[in-house]
Amino acid sequence: MKVALTIAGSDSSGGAGVQADLKAMSLNGVFAESVITALTAQNTCGVSGIMDVTSDFLEKQMDAVFTDIFPDAVKIGMVSDKDLIRTIALKLKEYGAKNIVLDPVMVATSGSKLLKDDAIDALKEELFPLALLITPNIPEAELISSLKIRDEADMEEAAEKIYEEYGVNFLLKGGHRINDANDYLYENGSGIWIKGERIDNPNTHGTGCTLSSAIAANLAKGYGLEEAIRKAKKYLESCLKDGLDLGKGSGPMNHAFDIKDEYKK
Repeated sequence: MKVALTIAGSDSSGGAGVQADLKAMSLNGVFAESVITALTAQNTCGVSGIMDVTSDFLEKQMDAVFTDIFPDAVKIGMVSDKDLIRTIALKLKEYGAKNIVLDPVMVATSGSKLLKDDAIDALKEELFPLALLITPNIPEAELISSLKIRDEADMEEAAEKIYEEYGVNFLLKGGHRINDANDYLYENGSGIWIKGERIDNPNTHGTGCTLSSAIAANLAKGYGLEEAIRKAKKYLESCLKDGLDLGKGSGPMNHAFDIKDEYKK
């Protein structure tokens, strides 16, 4: 059985973060394990508290994972502290981790910055060079590329600029701000649009976590990057189509819908 690791924060409501990652990975047919970067007190209405782990404890978690059940792929979610970012990078290099998917949780969809400038710089300097794929939303891609993204042509320009500057593959997520559900993959110097189906569901808590985790699971199983993304997008669409409606705010999806064997293969 293939193994995928998530390095991310805990979501007490279970819809995003490590909890969403573990569900998505498991339901895509791999053994899922985790390294916790922070505890959060949150629900569908918002976050009321965050408590980061220490660098020393983060290092111990990574040693425990990599010296026993070595992962075939790694997904990295939100890491808000520059020292934790550097610890993650150090350990990933030490153990020669492969198939690293970075979901750079830097800017909210609303446009609000979630990380301090020194943490953003550490993310770009330490983790970008290690990643096989980075999966930013539009505000994050604008911050990384220093370009305004208003349409699909701007997405293509930003992805090319980011690739040229950092030499890393990018899946630039369009979303409803640009298009319905079409993402732009820039891989090894060329781009391709990966079409998606728009699902009319306001409960989208954890979509970014779920997509990046499903991609990591498919990479762990040996799929190429484009096919791993296509399969992950199809899985995410099915999670949304289930129509789960929990909580008073933007609720979670049903990761464990009536899943078919095709997602586990």
